[in-house]
Amino acid sequence: METFKYDKSQELFKRATKVIPGGIYGHFSPAPLIPPTDYPFYAMRAKGSKFWDIDGNEFIDYMCAYGPMILGYNHEGVDSAAIKQYAQGNCLSAPAPIMVELAEYLVDLVSCADWAFFAKNGGDVTAYSLMIARAATGRKKIIAIKGGYHGVAPWAQAPGHHGLIEEDYKNMIRIKWNDFDEFKKVVEENPKEIAGFIATPYHHPTFVDNELPSEGYWQKIEELCKKEGIVLIVDDVRCGFRLDLRGSNEYYGFKPDLICFCKAIGNGYPISALVGIETLKNVASKIFYTGSYWFSAAPMAAALEVLKEFKRIDASKYVLNIGKKLLDGLVSIGKNYGYDLKVTGEPSLPYLRIVNDESLMLHQQWCAECTKRGAYFTPHHNWFLSTAHTEDDIKKTLEIADEAFSVIKKY
Repeated sequence: METFKYDKSQELFKRATKVIPGGIYGHFSPAPLIPPTDYPFYAMRAKGSKFWDIDGNEFIDYMCAYGPMILGYNHEGVDSAAIKQYAQGNCLSAPAPIMVELAEYLVDLVSCADWAFFAKNGGDVTAYSLMIARAATGRKKIIAIKGGYHGVAPWAQAPGHHGLIEEDYKNMIRIKWNDFDEFKKVVEENPKEIAGFIATPYHHPTFVDNELPSEGYWQKIEELCKKEGIVLIVDDVRCGFRLDLRGSNEYYGFKPDLICFCKAIGNGYPISALVGIETLKNVASKIFYTGSYWFSAAPMAAALEVLKEFKRIDASKYVLNIGKKLLDGLVSIGKNYGYDLKVTGEPSLPYLRIVNDESLMLHQQWCAECTKRGAYFTPHHNWFLSTAHTEDDIKKTLEIADEAFSVIKKY
């Protein structure tokens, strides 16, 4: 197969470093893309499951813009709903009726939701959920998981990150994932002081294997939270709608008090949502929390169309199934070359690594060889499947992966 070149990406990145801190910042930074010469840095256009970079290379995209594009790029139904709302009005001096329609639909769809609140980013609603927990309980401390990601607010970042002060995280207690005994111990050591527990449905940090909840973990967490009056918060920003349309908690069989959604709910349009149980609605209404563009109507119209499409096509089931086909194929091909490809997490947002080299360098080389042949794989972040990924996409991806394995076999 022909391998790609990225001359225009490299040239634009050099220009960017002169006027933008780091050239490209945050989770889109090229830093984890190793070797960086094998990856595109700038995209020109996209459609369905694919994007094209500024050098004209075509990629089957297994990052889906790091999660949002669950229905694929430029989904016609979603775009039409947004365009129609733009024509009527987007940022107005009062909310549009679409906000109420979206809240009603979301409350009907998500099993434990009695109300909904809308913002722009996942970090907006994870921070709001903590404020609700503290206001509802009159307590300060929050328990979270070591390595768990809940946005870039100072409280959400681990000690030692640049720009943080001790006061930012003094009331955050980090514990190990899947360790209920440690959770119980922390609760006992801080009687009537824990306001909330926040965690993702399963543990999906970067650079390490993802971990599913152990048998009975969430049920024991839920039981103790209810007993001690602790608000149970699920950060469903990344997993949301990729496991179960009713909320990832249904997939694992428990009932939280608050759920944070973002990414997939807008299929590329900027919107996030917090949903909660009835007993927290009055508390939520007393907290002043807003943003300049949070009432934008077009993203709400897009989100309503996204949710309807999810239900119509049973999106969760599709992405879980197509993900399993991809992963089964990759693991089988890897074995043909003597490589053990370890898959962790759920098939709709899996994490992979070749275990034959603990340094991860072999895995980086394989991902890079796949990417420069047209299957966009990143080595240290979980991937995302979308309903736009087709059987033909999977077939072509497996052909690419096969050649990439044959190339690294020669190293």
